[in-house]
Amino acid sequence: MAHTGQRSEDWGSPGRHRGKHGKPKPHPRTTKPKTAKPSTRTRHRTRSQTARRALRREVPSTVALLADERDFAAMRRYASFAFDDHGAYLRQMEGLLKALAAKGVHTTVALFDPVAYEEFCADTRLDPDTPASRTRYTAELAGAGGTVTYQGQPIDSLVPRLIGVADEQATWEYATALLSRAGHRGECRDDTTARAAFDRAGAALRKVVEAAGPGVHHLVCSVPADGASLVAVLHADAGEAGPPELPEPSGLVFRTVLACGIALRSPGGLVLRTIVADAPETVRGWALHDGWLRPLSEAEVFTAYCTDAETGEPIPPEHGVEYRAGIPLGSPE
Repeated sequence: MAHTGQRSEDWGSPGRHRGKHGKPKPHPRTTKPKTAKPSTRTRHRTRSQTARRALRREVPSTVALLADERDFAAMRRYASFAFDDHGAYLRQMEGLLKALAAKGVHTTVALFDPVAYEEFCADTRLDPDTPASRTRYTAELAGAGGTVTYQGQPIDSLVPRLIGVADEQATWEYATALLSRAGHRGECRDDTTARAAFDRAGAALRKVVEAAGPGVHHLVCSVPADGASLVAVLHADAGEAGPPELPEPSGLVFRTVLACGIALRSPGGLVLRTIVADAPETVRGWALHDGWLRPLSEAEVFTAYCTDAETGEPIPPEHGVEYRAGIPLGSPE
């Protein structure tokens, strides 16, 4: 083949094109697309959204939980209540609590009572079949107390704790009403009676825990009143030095129930179980008498613990537990 004198790359190289007069066309210029700057309105909207997200972390939240299956069933009569399975409801509630915690929102959980909710709606003239009314009721629960702070605990452990706190709240409200009534004499009201009983109950509680010494103490106070039995439970941790720690609000409930027994001259009592490392558990008891705690003898403590309260039949003592006499507490302050 004759050689034409043209370089083959002028004719056959990729990307080379001939123009009108046989001259190669230049490569098209590649330009970098310009990034559009956000408008002032867009920047303002972004800052507002960021600020709102930050503010949401500053706003606490309260969730009302239907812990009991019967209470859940009672709420199903409302068309606006969107759940029909209690197990699924609890799983969804746990997911909501986790989502709030992940956002850094402080969340408390309250027990939703359908009967109290219905009464609340009747008193406030609200339609009970709306989410807004349920929200209003939940806000009232948050203000009244009796809530549990959500700290990532599983729903299976949250529910029993929530029920216990609700029972404690109900006991405190009933005991407070009884204590207030103890100060009435006909049409006259004497608040000093209730206050003196509450102060004396606090003094008695401190003396019991201090007399028991170091250890983990589990106290139970039982006071019969108006045909029912008020029961308060308190866990106290006493170290080698310093005053014992009496947690609130359990300490307040305990003092109020004990104060009822003192003010009403009730034949109630107090039982103390103490746990100390490398020692057997001990159980002691006191009976309310004349507005103060009288220590029970060792035999009385043993009989109280080893007798069935319903049948009166003897029951075997607990293994590894020593039943001891109550410690004299001296005169009340």
